[in-house]
Amino acid sequence: MNVLIANATLATRTGTETYVRDLARGLLRRGHTPVVYAPDLGEIAEELRLADVLVVDDLRNVATTPDVIHGNHNTELMTALLHFPCVPAAFFCHSSTDWNSAPPQHPRILGYVAVDDACRDRLVLKHAIPEEGVRVLLHGVDAERFKPRASLPAKPRRALVFSNNANGFTHLRDVQKACNSVGIAVEVVGSSSNASNSHPELLLGEYDLVFAKARCALESLFVGTAVILCDARGSGPMVATGELEHLRRLNFGIRTLTDQTSVDVLLRQIQRYDAKDACEVSRRIRATADLSAVIEGAVAVYQQVIDDYRASGPFDPVEESRAAADYLRWLTLTMKSNLADVEGMLANSATLRLRNALVRFSPLDTALRRLGRSVRRQSSTNGGEPLA
Repeated sequence: MNVLIANATLATRTGTETYVRDLARGLLRRGHTPVVYAPDLGEIAEELRLADVLVVDDLRNVATTPDVIHGNHNTELMTALLHFPCVPAAFFCHSSTDWNSAPPQHPRILGYVAVDDACRDRLVLKHAIPEEGVRVLLHGVDAERFKPRASLPAKPRRALVFSNNANGFTHLRDVQKACNSVGIAVEVVGSSSNASNSHPELLLGEYDLVFAKARCALESLFVGTAVILCDARGSGPMVATGELEHLRRLNFGIRTLTDQTSVDVLLRQIQRYDAKDACEVSRRIRATADLSAVIEGAVAVYQQVIDDYRASGPFDPVEESRAAADYLRWLTLTMKSNLADVEGMLANSATLRLRNALVRFSPLDTALRRLGRSVRRQSSTNGGEPLA
């Protein structure tokens, strides 16, 4: 099966990029022919090329018509649908909030997949995709790469903040303060802290406790560390057996980050550390979250989409053109709204910076005023002559 995977970027190490990397390599190992398209290429693209997967940033460089298109983001999927007429597609929703994860409407999109229940709700409740037409295919981890660590200690000694959003302006400082107060050493891995790591599978086993969300949390659990759900958006619970199924169905993502991040909140979760329970969590995750199930599920979706397209026959080109026009209208309005939001945030940020600057310099202003009054008094005392 020839599969074209369309993604917004392969230049960073966030969720969909690593998802695409693992999926494409898995498809290749199973005898399929994946081709990955992204207009923005980088380190992940090089990893795919080293694995003998064709990567392009221009669809004109794809000589063979794919059997099916796998789209992770709406703009790239629509680009591929327009470039390859008569090829059906499936849309995989990876975010319940990002604009480019909104599902496009097109006659040849014959399958919709959500990577967790939050994304399923977005497809069904916000975009009116029929519930029976949405499949949930949870994320998985490559068991060949992420090996189980040795048993956890009775008390955590080393912690890792595993997040591309972790820096001194987000949640990192609170995590550091909470851990330091109970004698736990803290390190950080993530692009915002200029500490990216291309091989987390070699790193995670060195830590007893990890602060992470989503894929980073899943990989940490797979290895066998204790995990507290935490990121720039907020914090959640220590992942324990009692709530594992619920948290897993939400991909350990933003719906699980129900608390504000603070030292007190984090300390309460650190106190829930239980080495035996963390071991059982990891055992269950390793039994249910292997990458092979994700690849098999994706192939089943591809085959169903191909079969449905063969059964329904080619669609009306006028209907397809109108679907593309509707998407362009939606995209224009969305970009204008996003730009207005950014301009508003920048204006608010500038106002806040000015206010902070005034507060910061107000003591200096007060001191200068006092000095001025003192100079005037001295000048008056000296008969109006300036001081030497």
